[in-house]
Amino acid sequence: MNRVVSGVGMTSQRTRARMIERLREQGIDDEDVLAAIAAVPRHVFVEEALASRAYEDTALPLGFSQTISQPYVVARMIEALRSGGRPLGKTLEIGAGCGYQAAVLAQLTDEVYAVERIAPLLAKAKLNLRAIKQLRVRLKHADGRLGLPEAAPFDTIIVAAAASRVPQALVQQLAPGGRMILPLGVATQYLALIENQGEACVETRLDAVRFVPLLTGVE
Repeated sequence: MNRVVSGVGMTSQRTRARMIERLREQGIDDEDVLAAIAAVPRHVFVEEALASRAYEDTALPLGFSQTISQPYVVARMIEALRSGGRPLGKTLEIGAGCGYQAAVLAQLTDEVYAVERIAPLLAKAKLNLRAIKQLRVRLKHADGRLGLPEAAPFDTIIVAAAASRVPQALVQQLAPGGRMILPLGVATQYLALIENQGEACVETRLDAVRFVPLLTGVE
């Protein structure tokens, strides 16, 4: 069955616009990021039974013990990566999930690679991206902790699951001057922005967050 992309009622353009206004009120001021989120129909990426909640500022279950990230967190992570007017460039997403964040990233850069360890979830992401005619995202079934070495280096890496420490394989795949953002911690998590400054990587601690754990292996 084809999913409705434009939407009516709770999935309408007006409902989407209200979500963008809430993001502005929460401090997101990168207009390109806001436009990218406004351009992606989030209701296409959630379970059909939850479509009426697609534009709430909350994470929603996807099955497989995974969630689609809260819109504010998606916006905050991408805004942090773009701070100082920096373009995203060649981007790697770890934890593609349903494909939503990859679709937002693809509004902002032409080169998006996304890795997902759960095969049925990756299949959903492919269908969702096809439904909105977003065919530029390159998806791969792989262990996200290992990154995507065959396509490295990356200007930007965004990780959608929490690691107890920064995975060194991902650090090694950052281009000089590149940036990575990921949630760090177990019981208590925070967003960490990692910047490759050549001789060393510098970490900046940002907001408190709550993500599913970054696991090894594939399913």
